[in-house]
Amino acid sequence: MLRIGNASGFYGDRFTAFREMLTDGPLDVLTGDYLAELTMLILAKDRLKDPGLGYAKTFLRQMADCLALAVERGVRIVVNAGGLNPAQLVKALEELAEQQGVRVRIGQVVGDDLLPRAAEFGRPGLLAANAYLGAQGIAECLRGGADIVVTGRVTDAALVAGPAIAHYGWGPADLDALAGAVVAGHVLECGAQATGGNYAFFTEHDTTRPGFPIAELHADGSSVITKHPGTGGAVTTETVTAQLLYETGGARYAGPDVTARLDTVRLTQQGPDRVLIDGVRGEAPPPTVKVGLNRLGGWRNEVVFVLTGLDIEAKSALVQRQFADALAASPAGPPAELRWTLARTDHRDADTEQAASALLQLTVRDRDPERVGRAVGAAAVELGLAGYPGFHLAALPGAGSPYGVFEAAYLDAKAVEHTAVLPDGRRIPIEPPAAVRELLPLPEPPRPEPLPPGPVRRAPLGLVAGARSGDKGGDANLGVWARSEDGWRWLAHALTVDRLHELLPETAGLTITRHLLPQLRAVNFTIEKLLGEGVAAQARFDPQAKALGEWLRSRHLDIPEALL
Repeated sequence: MLRIGNASGFYGDRFTAFREMLTDGPLDVLTGDYLAELTMLILAKDRLKDPGLGYAKTFLRQMADCLALAVERGVRIVVNAGGLNPAQLVKALEELAEQQGVRVRIGQVVGDDLLPRAAEFGRPGLLAANAYLGAQGIAECLRGGADIVVTGRVTDAALVAGPAIAHYGWGPADLDALAGAVVAGHVLECGAQATGGNYAFFTEHDTTRPGFPIAELHADGSSVITKHPGTGGAVTTETVTAQLLYETGGARYAGPDVTARLDTVRLTQQGPDRVLIDGVRGEAPPPTVKVGLNRLGGWRNEVVFVLTGLDIEAKSALVQRQFADALAASPAGPPAELRWTLARTDHRDADTEQAASALLQLTVRDRDPERVGRAVGAAAVELGLAGYPGFHLAALPGAGSPYGVFEAAYLDAKAVEHTAVLPDGRRIPIEPPAAVRELLPLPEPPRPEPLPPGPVRRAPLGLVAGARSGDKGGDANLGVWARSEDGWRWLAHALTVDRLHELLPETAGLTITRHLLPQLRAVNFTIEKLLGEGVAAQARFDPQAKALGEWLRSRHLDIPEALL
């Protein structure tokens, strides 16, 4: 058995998690995931300011605290904290080890940085272009004796699959085992989201301070998801289901090493805080690898007007008319995009002024910073004594700020130079899998037999179903699962694409794809372009769709009383 823990789900996660995971129980490997689409843009901006940056600085500070402890306990560390500059992070780690008198061997995985080939992607102004590499480079570094492996952009699941490949000696043909490790890696990658964090039914467990997850991986690719004894949160089939649905789509979950079939995943509660994952089938990976492209999209600004008391709609309309006139008269001209959003947070006959107030948000975007900066702020401030009664702003407007755009491209896997740099300096090229398979959607599985007719009651969906949601570029992912077999028999028929459009009016006119996953009792939706140009563009109130699932759960529909 190989025990792999996770101590970071994003750049900014709990700083003390590394020490907690190293001290609270035994581990063989400790991973940390620091990279996301937005993070790559943040690191690109760091690198523009200082070519020696571009990596996750938090990890270096965590190692200053924990490096000697990890070496003492024999725990190997695998992280993607190298970001856009893994070589510089390795150099900093070597200097840290020398300062602390700790002997440590460090390997790195390179080849993901494709910015020198930016012209191939036809997107001017790229700040970062990174291929999502697989797990084989990590495995090669570990086989070469590395105590720490630093990578740039790899798939999140590769942080777990790589150590498993090195430990069990799997080859490219061991597709089922590889797929099992990828599924375990996907469960671990977001840290405490697998142990009760961001969990729909959070009141059922003590989630004040969830522990971080562990996967006990076996030679056949099966695993048990657990956590250190005595840590907070919970590991149940439903917390694991929630994470399996997060930022996935259909039954085929593709990666550079294997395509895991999510429709074959079996979850079994083995005991308190222990969930067995087995039965996972694997297929050959697709012939292409994903490349994340980050570029500067333009400049944005926002102003929030506070509207209090009566005539909220009329006050909103007045502001918009006045603003249109002011921007039309501005020497710079109006911004290319203006978006008004009225949030009716006001309550009738409220007993506090805040509860009596609504928020009107103006978001502006343009390629020219002048059109979203001083002109917008001045137009807002100048209404101070000439606007609606009770005029005031949530905050004084500032200058415009740049926003980024994320896009995905795809390259032939053979066109990416995936390389493992061993602790002794040897560079081992990683060949892409010889056997590949075009990624095609599976036909929808048959729906279960519907529940027999019976009385229904209007109630929130969240009383009988959980949900978790997130972002993939400009698309949103929304996974919904039933809590019982009868609930699944109802959900599979009730929650159609048309019904989702009705429940979430913001999705009107957008393409939605529905995927059924019967073994998880789940429906997974992909909502295209809900998030515009991605999280960095901040085109929506909830730019990463993190709360989209909770909005859906709060919506009312006719639910069989037998389920309620």
